[in-house]
Amino acid sequence: MSPPIRSIPNTAATNADFEFAGLQEAGNYRRALAHTFRIYLHGRVVEIGAGIGQMTREFRALPEVTEIVAVEPEARFVAQLEMFLPQSAIIHGVSTDVPASPGWDALVSINVLEHIERDQEELQRFHQLLASKRGHLCLFVPARPEIYAPLDRDFGHFRRYTRPELRAKLKAAGFTVEKLYYYNLPGYFAWWLSFCILRRRGFSVTAVRFFDRFIFPLSFWIESRLCAPPFGQNLVAIARASTEVQNRTE
Repeated sequence: MSPPIRSIPNTAATNADFEFAGLQEAGNYRRALAHTFRIYLHGRVVEIGAGIGQMTREFRALPEVTEIVAVEPEARFVAQLEMFLPQSAIIHGVSTDVPASPGWDALVSINVLEHIERDQEELQRFHQLLASKRGHLCLFVPARPEIYAPLDRDFGHFRRYTRPELRAKLKAAGFTVEKLYYYNLPGYFAWWLSFCILRRRGFSVTAVRFFDRFIFPLSFWIESRLCAPPFGQNLVAIARASTEVQNRTE
């Protein structure tokens, strides 16, 4: 767990759209995430922690996805999700409320695992949902504990992950890790400056829009076509459910 950070309460954190405000302005970022997971998303897909459906809409548009179920525990977000994506399958609950039968081809979890204190148990539940079809887990989490900021605490983040830590937890949950890499190198420095050094407690719409339009597209092209960065703001994991859960971390 990240070290304690002294901070004052952030009243903006009570706003239902607090954590989604930045993503709302980041169209290129959303499309890039959908592209990152696209080849693993087909058939029956469940999204754990769908929020207000910003990414659900991207996934639903993928041609190989025949069914997508959005799972969200917060009633205030579910209400927005229902308005944002009418006629979509929605479960007001958590991963344990999702039926494992008849099985899932893929499970998507974006910026959710860090909110769960007992994250190892959550990964094991993900494995149970995917095991019958040996489906893929498409996981996206915040990275690098050294940039854990007051804003992370406002978001309700228990941690930011390192690559070795996440790999070990995935293997212990029974997954075979196919890809695991850092993502968004410029975002690492932007987060560090804005929220660790300047200790800002919210997103600037103008700054997010500028980053999404002019900085992120180039960095994503480089990272996705040339090489993954040595560190970054986030981690991307693609893992496949194996038939048996490992009893120890290798």
